[in-house]
Amino acid sequence: MPLPAELAARARDVLAGRVQPVPARNAATVVLLRPGPQVYLLRRKSTMAFAAGAYVFPGGSVDVRDADQAVAWAGPSPAEWGAAFNTDERLARGLVCAAVRETFEESGVLLAGPGPDSVVADTTGDDWEADRLALIDRSLAFADFLARRGLVLRADLLKPWAHWITPEIETRRFDTRFFVAVLPEGQRTRDVGGEADRVVWQRPAEALGLARRGEIFLMPPTHRTLSELSQYDGVGGVLAAPREIVTIMPRAVEIEGEMRLVTA
Repeated sequence: MPLPAELAARARDVLAGRVQPVPARNAATVVLLRPGPQVYLLRRKSTMAFAAGAYVFPGGSVDVRDADQAVAWAGPSPAEWGAAFNTDERLARGLVCAAVRETFEESGVLLAGPGPDSVVADTTGDDWEADRLALIDRSLAFADFLARRGLVLRADLLKPWAHWITPEIETRRFDTRFFVAVLPEGQRTRDVGGEADRVVWQRPAEALGLARRGEIFLMPPTHRTLSELSQYDGVGGVLAAPREIVTIMPRAVEIEGEMRLVTA
């Protein structure tokens, strides 16, 4: 894809060594699914510094407290997640906790339950909303939130899907692991505001069609993920699909005098 003039100029500076890339922050993204399959998408506010106006999946940066070993845990161990994402155990723990925390913050859906085989049935009460807001402003740590409510994080409800790193030419960069998860029975998403001004449930192929017609904007990782998901007839196929996690970092190249971003 062609780069805007300002970003193209920065790309030339980075490629020439005149500007050093900024470090990428560790982050987690969750592709939330429901039968159809449909995916949950948020439109980021036009005032956001990163990906303004883009339709994205819930997600965000890893909080240093997300790696707290006090979190009650069910499912694949942090070591197993580390193997899946080719990272160390501590970061893997943080990524999984960030995935569950950010999903709750940005959709109201909580992948946790009173025990290793259960999930919270409803998170729409005022007390849940107060906790969600406290997690967002970081006055409440995720481990403390789970402990106070006697909840177990359900790592087994997540599936590793992809690993994307923001191109080196960007001024804000994220090293993001993608997960997929199915909306738990009894729970429902809510229009929780914050960084988004619109939320939708949409079939992957429909979202891709809207993007093709210029009606919505999708960033490359979102577009690629939706393209992959559009190949499946249901959530069962998505969850059963074998995945080899390969790191993807789009890069800037100059083609016939025009700076373009490529993922190959």
